[in-house]
Amino acid sequence: MTSGVQQIPLDQPFLDQKPGTSGLRKSSRQFETPHYLESFIEAILQTVPGSVGGTLVVGGDGRYGNRRAISVIARMAAAHGVARIITTTGGILSTPAASNLIRQRQATAGIILSASHNPGGPEGDFGVKVNGSNGGPAPESLTNAIYACSQSLNGYRIHDEVTLDLDTPGQHSIGNLQIEVIDGVEDYVALMQKLFDFDLIRDLLSNNFPIAFDAMHAVTGPYAKRLLEELLGAPAGSVHNAAPLEDFGGGHPDPNLTYAHELAELLMGSDAYRFGAACDGDGDRNMILGTRCFVNPSDSLAVLTANATVVPGYASGLAGVARSMPTSAAADVVAKELGIPCFETPTGWKFFGNLLDAGRITLCGEESFGTGSDHIREKDGLWAVLFWLNILAKRREPVAQIMAEHWGRFGRHYYSRHDYEAIASDAAHGLYNRVKDMLPSLVGQSFAGRTIATADDFAYTDPVDGSITTGQGLRLLLDDGSRVVLRLSGTGTQGATLRVYLESYVPPSGNLEQDPQVALGDLIRAIDALAEIKSRTGMDHPTVIT
Repeated sequence: MTSGVQQIPLDQPFLDQKPGTSGLRKSSRQFETPHYLESFIEAILQTVPGSVGGTLVVGGDGRYGNRRAISVIARMAAAHGVARIITTTGGILSTPAASNLIRQRQATAGIILSASHNPGGPEGDFGVKVNGSNGGPAPESLTNAIYACSQSLNGYRIHDEVTLDLDTPGQHSIGNLQIEVIDGVEDYVALMQKLFDFDLIRDLLSNNFPIAFDAMHAVTGPYAKRLLEELLGAPAGSVHNAAPLEDFGGGHPDPNLTYAHELAELLMGSDAYRFGAACDGDGDRNMILGTRCFVNPSDSLAVLTANATVVPGYASGLAGVARSMPTSAAADVVAKELGIPCFETPTGWKFFGNLLDAGRITLCGEESFGTGSDHIREKDGLWAVLFWLNILAKRREPVAQIMAEHWGRFGRHYYSRHDYEAIASDAAHGLYNRVKDMLPSLVGQSFAGRTIATADDFAYTDPVDGSITTGQGLRLLLDDGSRVVLRLSGTGTQGATLRVYLESYVPPSGNLEQDPQVALGDLIRAIDALAEIKSRTGMDHPTVIT
């Protein structure tokens, strides 16, 4: 055993460390259980190819447990022969910035410490996610291998306790491990400057164009201050809740109309701001608002696709676009007119990775407020904000006008997601499995005044590697192009979340100015009757409507 390295025995392995779509997420208290974090890191270091002698990028969203986890990872990496760790001041590193660093530094892998949009603090959640050498989330084959390893551990190796200074950039070492602490913001800022016209955006913001960005006391605060206020000239204070806090100020760092309600009120309830945006805990999600105008994430992807060539980084056009299955088909209509492919994938950013690496797509997005492109291999909240600002700076039209003109050209996909959170697991799975068993008998039946043309459990064959993914959501596709989708979410830590996705397409000649909840009312009532949502969950209303 190398000097200073301890072999810590385990009485028995932890059997609950199966990563979900975005890593292992558990309560902060669970991660504080003796040996729990160390066991999962041991499984990662034993499983990730090239760890010995390799380079790891490590950082997180600053939530409670972030610094302790970085210290544990460094001590364990030293005990496993990792050559170098690159981390950041304060351990603050957004998920998109981590993806960029992995790619820029040709790292073996990244370990990102975040539970994304879940609440933080001692009574909140914590998470550990592995990203591969392409900068994207680890493929299922690797996360399955990590899980298998975690189930058979009888101990872990860790270097003696050390004090790791994360407060200033510098070089450190633990045994033979070299640790490089860098400014986590500048590499990401440099990438953004290559993609967007900063001069044009700066001119927009200097001409009576007040903006508000809500960092939600999460990771994007330092990035947004540097980009929006220091480089692009937005007035000081334009970035709200800019200081990352371990408990996100007691808030829920999920950028939607419910949890970013203060920002929503500023934009939707007054004419004081021309543009508003927010990002989530780890910086990969975004919400876009204009004056009295909320931009649905599915529409946002479609607008970015339709306007991409006004942005310098995409001026030569797009290879293709992809969306997750629950995302509305708004981007499909744009892609068809542009003559580019549009792919429908399962939920989870890793499914976009193969398409991006193969050069089949340039832009991609999910309805859960995530959009991105081939500049990295993660969704990227601030990138989407800058993309919108670049479009606004070029077109010099309000957000609401851009949306109206888009629908007037392509039609409107009225769309909403209803989340029923923290349902008792048995009730949620009972509801879901009942509808799943009904699927074969539903085809041809009447539903909300329409006819069910297809009823299936979505499956995906990857066009790049041929892999097949099944069980991705229950779809009711109606004869007029409308649809309803049911999914159980794997990103929460308490009970289960039922997500109901509703979509109704209206062509350019139709009524484009309805309230989405009114336009979707018949679908909402029909799926509640079919799935018995209220009676089985005991909930009269969704927890969150987006």
